[in-house]
Amino acid sequence: MKNVEIKGIIPPIITPMNDDESINVAELRNQVNRLIDGGVHALFPFGTNGEGYILNDQEKELVLKTVIDETNGRVPVYAGTGCISTKDTIRMSKMAESLGADVLSIITPSFAAASQNELYEHFKAVAEAVPNMPIVLYNIPARTGNAIAPDTVGRLAEIDNIVGAKDSSGNWDNLKAYIELTRDKDFAVISGNDSL
Repeated sequence: MKNVEIKGIIPPIITPMNDDESINVAELRNQVNRLIDGGVHALFPFGTNGEGYILNDQEKELVLKTVIDETNGRVPVYAGTGCISTKDTIRMSKMAESLGADVLSIITPSFAAASQNELYEHFKAVAEAVPNMPIVLYNIPARTGNAIAPDTVGRLAEIDNIVGAKDSSGNWDNLKAYIELTRDKDFAVISGNDSL
């Protein structure tokens, strides 16, 4: 498995578009360099601000190839590969792995309410499909309608390549519980909420 230290400022890079809604590759390269020059510790294509949920597979591949190429190993690249279905999440995760992403950031499935056991099984299946990729769970229930409970994060932290969780719930108690339940593991907890 790739060894990446999960730390610091990891911004969700925007996906710049041309007037015809095609990817503005030149501006994407500019954004990569602007952020790295600004001192970020990693880049996160397809985070919330990257609007990965509106891009098709070919657009995602172009964006990720461009970011990885322009980054050129200067900082790690966290690819947001979460989709509504487990099958699609696995497919996108394998694509990101093949392109050279350093970490997978996987958001909870959206739209359909999922039980904690269903979320566990979803993330476990993805982890098993890409065993050489470090995975950071991404909890943002206001956007997906599904929250990863602290106990579920604790269970998922037992899986070797699930190495961290990003909590964007804005709930301090939830973030604290993630930390408490994974303290004895090699597991990072990061906040996606600016105020926390």
